[in-house]
Amino acid sequence: MSKDPKVSVNIEYCTVCGFKRQCQELKDFLNKLIPEVKVECNIGRRGSFEVKINETLVHSKLKTFAFPDYDDLADNVRNCLNGKDMKVPIKQQELIDIETFLLCLD
Repeated sequence: MSKDPKVSVNIEYCTVCGFKRQCQELKDFLNKLIPEVKVECNIGRRGSFEVKINETLVHSKLKTFAFPDYDDLADNVRNCLNGKDMKVPIKQQELIDIETFLLCLD
């Protein structure tokens, strides 16, 4: 009998903007680094790439227009696994192509 994971990561992503690849990339990154974490990718709102750890929103592309920093996110997952406080919001990747993202929102 398996027990529920102590930490879960939920990623809401936009298919219109083509963020499925980034979601799968982040899921694979976290699962490789921290196998005991449960990561789910869920289709969401237009323009979204929202990341929650145990229901706490730690990153919002809708607010920042950027993707999360994967290493910083992994640090937060480890903190949560170890019973430590999470850092919210987490760091983000450099914003590269805001014009394309804004077109996705139209």
